[in-house]
Amino acid sequence: MKRRCDLLLPLLLMLAVARLWLMQLPSSFWLDEIATVFVTRLGSNHPTLAGAAPQAWQSIYYYVARGASMMFGSSEIAYRLPSILAMAVTLLLVARLAARLIHPQAGWFAVFACLALKGINYEAADARPYALGMAVAAAGLWFLVRWLDSGGWGDALLFAAFAALLWRVHLLFWPFYVVFALYAVARLVRGDAGVGWVRAGVVFALVGAALVPVLFDALALHREVQAHVSAPLPGVRELVGALKLALVAMAGGGAWLLSRCLGWNRKLQATDHGPRATSYALIVGWWLCQPLCLFTYSWLSGNSVFAPRYLCLSLPGAALAATAVAARFVPAARWKAMSLILGAGALLWLGQWRQLWPPHHNSDWRGAAHKVNELAGAGTAVICPSPFVEAKAPVWRPDYALPGFLYAHLLVYPIRGKALLFPFADSPEANRFAAALCQTTLSRSGRFVVYGWEPQVHFWREWFAARPELAGWRERRVGSFRDVDVVVFEKGDRR
Repeated sequence: MKRRCDLLLPLLLMLAVARLWLMQLPSSFWLDEIATVFVTRLGSNHPTLAGAAPQAWQSIYYYVARGASMMFGSSEIAYRLPSILAMAVTLLLVARLAARLIHPQAGWFAVFACLALKGINYEAADARPYALGMAVAAAGLWFLVRWLDSGGWGDALLFAAFAALLWRVHLLFWPFYVVFALYAVARLVRGDAGVGWVRAGVVFALVGAALVPVLFDALALHREVQAHVSAPLPGVRELVGALKLALVAMAGGGAWLLSRCLGWNRKLQATDHGPRATSYALIVGWWLCQPLCLFTYSWLSGNSVFAPRYLCLSLPGAALAATAVAARFVPAARWKAMSLILGAGALLWLGQWRQLWPPHHNSDWRGAAHKVNELAGAGTAVICPSPFVEAKAPVWRPDYALPGFLYAHLLVYPIRGKALLFPFADSPEANRFAAALCQTTLSRSGRFVVYGWEPQVHFWREWFAARPELAGWRERRVGSFRDVDVVVFEKGDRR
């Protein structure tokens, strides 16, 4: 049985990675990935980023993305490869931490617990900074554990380096520094560390000094965050959902049920290898700090930053929490079998088996742009509402210069025709601009297209359909591009 598990576990991991990560790579970019391509191609100092949280585009991730595009080209696969590699590193480090903190045989279970989380699989194939952030956070914790075990300066400097990098990946990763401090203090208080308070203070002071420049960027972003937020404040339901309690309950409940049904002897469970109190400090901190801190910040500031992408650092912690709960019931000899069960269940449940090539996101900007190009000639008017919330006066204007961040999708997936630029939301300026177009450009043409995010296209479809200048025109929706829409208006009797 043990030999079969040793063969099946790597095979199952390869199948899961292929299905849950790799088969999403060729699908269309979604909006935030389009922003990644824009920043990578035109630089984080492009003038049109000035009204779109410019500090957020200073992340070291964009150097990684630029390197990938230089080596492999500008395809969706090329831009997503760094996240695949970063998430693979994260899984490796989670496995090693599980073996160190929970049980020597718990690594495979922790890996498949990660793969059972939809958010981890999503970020693995996403051309955004979040997989890189998870890898850097996990590396910081791994070298922190090694340093506190051995007291060696090499591990201390590696911990300090990764801790200093983390905030440079994304400015909303600041709560994770609580995890570093919580675990170090727990080890020092219990006298369970290879270093003393003075040496620990020196290393953490080194990290703090390295983060001072990033602090100014974070404070600048805090002052501007209201202009870039469109989500409501989170409630208790959103907080509970972010904690991934279902995975923890499933792992613990499943292990308990199997232990009762199969009569596993408690004496076989090698509980002396289970988590110590200081290990729980790391696991629980990793699991809870990011959601709790960003939930509290959202309510105190009135600006909601409680979005799944900003909470992603907590996901490996949830996987380790699930592993720690299961460890109370799993004998040492049963970890690999339990890992196979969990891995097979994750693959079957999350595999999106109704589609041969599952999309990465519910957006098909590439397919929609191709359809626009089929419909529009060189002089055809194409109404393009900006999909970015920052697109409002005075940053937006009808003569907004292209290429520009507010219309980054037009750079990444170019369209033919004459793009007429509309703001993100309805406004007096947008209505005046649209009315003037109806009286001139649109009414004199035989066809025009409305292209963009589905709610915006729906609004403008109804708005133009009600205009007297377009009486007798017919409109129709063409294609199916998930949350992106294309509507064509043509002269003629409505049907």
